[in-house]
Amino acid sequence: MAAVFAVMVAAYLPPLMVDLGAGMARLSNTAMIIAIALVLYVVILGPTEFLLNSIVNSFGDYAFAAIPRGFQTLTFFGDELGAWFQDWTLTYMVWWIAWGPFVGVFIARISKGRTIREFVLGVLIGPTVFSVIWFGAFGGIGLFDALQGTGGLLAMTESNVERVTFTLLERLPLPWLTTVATIAAAFLFIVTSVVSAAFVLGTFSTGGDPNPSPRIRLIWGMLLGLLGAAMILAGSIDAIKKLIAIGALPFVFVCVLLCVCLVRGLRQEVRNAGR
Repeated sequence: MAAVFAVMVAAYLPPLMVDLGAGMARLSNTAMIIAIALVLYVVILGPTEFLLNSIVNSFGDYAFAAIPRGFQTLTFFGDELGAWFQDWTLTYMVWWIAWGPFVGVFIARISKGRTIREFVLGVLIGPTVFSVIWFGAFGGIGLFDALQGTGGLLAMTESNVERVTFTLLERLPLPWLTTVATIAAAFLFIVTSVVSAAFVLGTFSTGGDPNPSPRIRLIWGMLLGLLGAAMILAGSIDAIKKLIAIGALPFVFVCVLLCVCLVRGLRQEVRNAGR
């Protein structure tokens, strides 16, 4: 674990020293190409008909159930489902809220000059469509194994969930290649996330400078590395979850204020355009 963490830190520090287009963009584009290739690989070489039906069904579920499930709290169900909701659904919602300031500012930085329509397509619709396809493919092959296979993947989720993806890939041709590609994609996604976080923290600490100096970005990158090392040494995922929840709670109210500010800003734009 220490070796992997050291390699990750060594990988995200150089992109902080160069322009976003030369470092961050290349890493993120490479990660996306690998992810798209993995999805196509699984759909084509896996149970294709079942997976395509799963993807289509996933689009229907998302279109008609996204908003109702966004308000679902499982209040009227048993304790087991309530605990699942708190440990998974609520935790991930809080996680995204905690990550919101970094992602929001970074996306705003790289989207300067884009129209609202382009922003919505690139930031909301595009990632949503890809996520539905991704989970429809990989989740579908897991369901296929549970319904028509041996059910080994389902049993593994209870004993060694970290191995499920790699075991799934071992059932398809060239497992060594897809395993390397999966690790590479996950590694690059983590690296780009840290780079964007360090870039945004540099912006925050320099009074809103959209292009903080490489020295400032590098300092924040090193601080994030130290924070990650502290979390690893803590050895408690529950403590990390609680820390994230505490940090995200105040920002829930900030999100409401941001929505109000957005509406006011758009109205001001309309008034200025009419003059």
